[in-house]
Amino acid sequence: MAGYYLMPHPPIMVYEVGREETQKVQKTIESCRSIGQEIKAIQPETIIIITSHGPLFSDAIALSLEPSISGSLRQFGAPNVALSYDIDLELTKLIIDKATSQNIQTVGVTKKFLKYYNRQYELDHGSIVPLSFVHEYYQDYKLVHITYGMISCLDLYRFGLLIRDAIRELGRKVVVIASGDLSHRLSHDGPYSYSPKGKIFDETIIKYLEEGKTLEIFKMNKKDIEEAGECGYRSILILLGVLGKFKGQILSYEAPFGVGYAVGKFTSVADENLYEKLKENHLQKVQEKIINSDDYVKLARQSLQYYFKHKRLMEVPKELPPEMLETRRGVFVSLKKEGSLRGCIGTFLPTTYSIAHEIIQNAYEAAFHDPRFPELTEDELDDIEISVDVLSEPTKANIEELDPKKYGIIVMQGKRRGLLLPDLEGVDTVSKQIAIACQKAGIDPNKHFEIEKFTVERHVEGGLKHEV
Repeated sequence: MAGYYLMPHPPIMVYEVGREETQKVQKTIESCRSIGQEIKAIQPETIIIITSHGPLFSDAIALSLEPSISGSLRQFGAPNVALSYDIDLELTKLIIDKATSQNIQTVGVTKKFLKYYNRQYELDHGSIVPLSFVHEYYQDYKLVHITYGMISCLDLYRFGLLIRDAIRELGRKVVVIASGDLSHRLSHDGPYSYSPKGKIFDETIIKYLEEGKTLEIFKMNKKDIEEAGECGYRSILILLGVLGKFKGQILSYEAPFGVGYAVGKFTSVADENLYEKLKENHLQKVQEKIINSDDYVKLARQSLQYYFKHKRLMEVPKELPPEMLETRRGVFVSLKKEGSLRGCIGTFLPTTYSIAHEIIQNAYEAAFHDPRFPELTEDELDDIEISVDVLSEPTKANIEELDPKKYGIIVMQGKRRGLLLPDLEGVDTVSKQIAIACQKAGIDPNKHFEIEKFTVERHVEGGLKHEV
């Protein structure tokens, strides 16, 4: 291995796209050009590019597996900015084989495969933009094109370790580029909604990359990372696995458009495999979260653990608080993995004799019978965040009474019913809340329908209950 880099991918820093706007990211452009010149001096046989904008899967890492790949920036008005590469199939296949042997899910992406998903087999802008700065100076290399998946952070790191093993096994001279932008939420005037977490995320990860602190990067708060709205963190995690122990240098950082662009280069100083330590830290964090959870979410998790062990639903424990044993309410159980929904099933009216029984039943349904997702596996359970929403009794309402932050709604038209919980990300207006609820139920919003509203008592792992 010969070089390791972090490069951003805003099309606007390519002159044919950004024109005079490129002046606002001049430091970023100069840093990327210096990397292009450095790669020319290295003369690698292969460049591995890790991107967020190729075919992205929730449960697998995607590797391009045709003999070649090409693409352009035509969607950004610059069709003449086009690149084409031969794929290093030998290295790509070896990486896939090694990942498969370690139970890391990958998919070899071909034209035929992507047709099933109604997608084109092409080089994405997350690859074209950084590689265009290499192309200015050097073109004599093959490509390994990787799109990270929404799998666990630990498996992304482990995948990086396997890339390192594969490179060494073949004796390739390889450069690895992690393509990704940092926070997209740095400005009130930017293209995305502002969050104060954005600046904190960018400053923190830059600091840890400069200091070579892999463990600290993994300890960063996942909810804060999600709030920052980045697209580079997962690329970086794979790069960390490839790197081992490292020294980092951030060549530049700019954020003129409300999105953070960091350019960095790294030196591997020693072999290092932190997987077991990272796994230990992760399990400790999971246990702390469970210990600090209330009885509602503890019961949901315990019921899933019981089901994996005994293959049947657990009985309701007798030592639960009276309100869980004696009260009947509608309950929703939600499962999230790496910030993304992994299952959610609920009842807006009680169907069992207690809240506790409702939680056990709906936790099982969310894990195994949500038609949007494959069944939950036992290996995933430690990576799952569980929340339990206990619903108040619905009451009739008119549109003027609604508030999507405070109230969930049930829309009804004949036998059709659609429910939407309150305080959902992206649902910030009454009209949007009603439209989504109607769509879920197949209700024509232009015809008469009735509305009921309800409140939610939300219980989350590691936190106290709160009214939504």
